[in-house]
Amino acid sequence: MLYAHITGWGMSVPEPVLTNDDLAKTIDTNDEWIRERTGIRERHIARETDSTSTLGARAALKALSVANLKPTDLDLIICATSTPEHLFPATACLIQDQLGATKAGAFDLLAACTGFIFAMNMAAQSIRSGAVKNALVIGSETLSRFVNWQDRNTCILFGDGAGAFILQASEKPGGVLSAVMHSDGSGGNLLTLPAGGSRHPASEATIGAGQHYIYMDGKEVFRFATKAMAQSTEEVLKSAGLTKDDVSLIIPHQANSRIIEAAARGLKLQMDKFFVKVDRYGNTS
Repeated sequence: MLYAHITGWGMSVPEPVLTNDDLAKTIDTNDEWIRERTGIRERHIARETDSTSTLGARAALKALSVANLKPTDLDLIICATSTPEHLFPATACLIQDQLGATKAGAFDLLAACTGFIFAMNMAAQSIRSGAVKNALVIGSETLSRFVNWQDRNTCILFGDGAGAFILQASEKPGGVLSAVMHSDGSGGNLLTLPAGGSRHPASEATIGAGQHYIYMDGKEVFRFATKAMAQSTEEVLKSAGLTKDDVSLIIPHQANSRIIEAAARGLKLQMDKFFVKVDRYGNTS
């Protein structure tokens, strides 16, 4: 029996940092208001020379170095992103080319904030099946390119960056023990980028209506996220045969500190069990 072990990890963020005080110079907000509602104090913003693929490739190279692998050792590359460089070709293929991973199959996975978890699970399943030995999983976003910088309800939230894992096959038990994947398409209108796809292709009308910016119903997303985070944590622990007492650290999606705090209350756990860095990076999906 094969197991999928995480043997490498890496991250990459653009150099420019946008603080809350910087935002307060252009929109009606302030540092205290943002931190109180989100926990965010700064975020990294892509330069002209940065893109979803370049950030992803930099994170991938760091992960390969940690795992002591060459790009040509990779069998599979999955890039989870909601901000691909193009509808096609896949951003994962662009990263494959930048890395020189000539033996790897590559594809994008679009599942918004759950994308990295979905991608990691698919890579782990591929390893367990024996089809893949070495897999690279990337989450990479340049959300700043799709933010309306005059909308203070969304522009304060998002940042750019990438993270990567190397998963390797091993006969030693352990690694990725379990994963749960759930979706609820009924809430699709609550967090969306309305235009740019096949339903509403780019046109003068969609541009004029501001439909190429992120739209979010913050209250409804908050309500859903707090409930879903607690439920999925309990479910994945049960699937792995573990209890909350067995867990040393929970690394939640870094969307909003208040969501994480609400999930902690729902799970009846102290905040010191949760990894929180949303203050430095914002929501990088």
